[in-house]
Amino acid sequence: MSPLAASNASTRPGTGAPRVLVFAGSARSGSLNKRLAKVAAEAVVAAGGEVTLLDLADHRLPVYDGDLEAAEGVPAAARRLREIMRAHDALLIVSPENNASVPAALKNALDWVSRPVDGQNGLVPYRGKVAALLAASPGALGGLRGLVHLRQILASLGVLVLSEQFALPRAHEHLPESGGLADAKHHATVSGVARRLVEVAARLAPPAPEATP
Repeated sequence: MSPLAASNASTRPGTGAPRVLVFAGSARSGSLNKRLAKVAAEAVVAAGGEVTLLDLADHRLPVYDGDLEAAEGVPAAARRLREIMRAHDALLIVSPENNASVPAALKNALDWVSRPVDGQNGLVPYRGKVAALLAASPGALGGLRGLVHLRQILASLGVLVLSEQFALPRAHEHLPESGGLADAKHHATVSGVARRLVEVAARLAPPAPEATP
């Protein structure tokens, strides 16, 4: 997990900049969605947000099982992920599409985070959050069908999901391993989604505490 600081001093931590958690819905090292997540994270910073770029591979979780939860409680990795989400004002999720739906790793992470911990309601990490959705796929639809389901899941958890979104088709042609987006129009669209997310998150985020003299 890596924090990205905005270049403008007025948007650094502690100054009220919206805190955006950016992550791909894939744990695979060569994921096209991870590449797009890095582009999106940079766009959020350029828009004035404070970014944490998270990798689901660093938060390996067992498949959700009610018997496992009853016997052992919520796994430590899920508790950590839960606290990370709580510490942010917004989510920017870049998700692959698996069989026209949400990938298992992403759904599993969202499910574990939604479980109650130490008497605290499982929806607490999602309350007050705003989210933007992106997708990348080698296919012609760019992962768009998976975003439909992801939008429904997040809305059911109480997250405000922006209407602005972007699905990148033929992503293997547009996301070079060296980084960035090859097409300027695609980059402008991602930047627009990031800008909108920062704007809405800034309006919804609680005011930063005043510094003690």
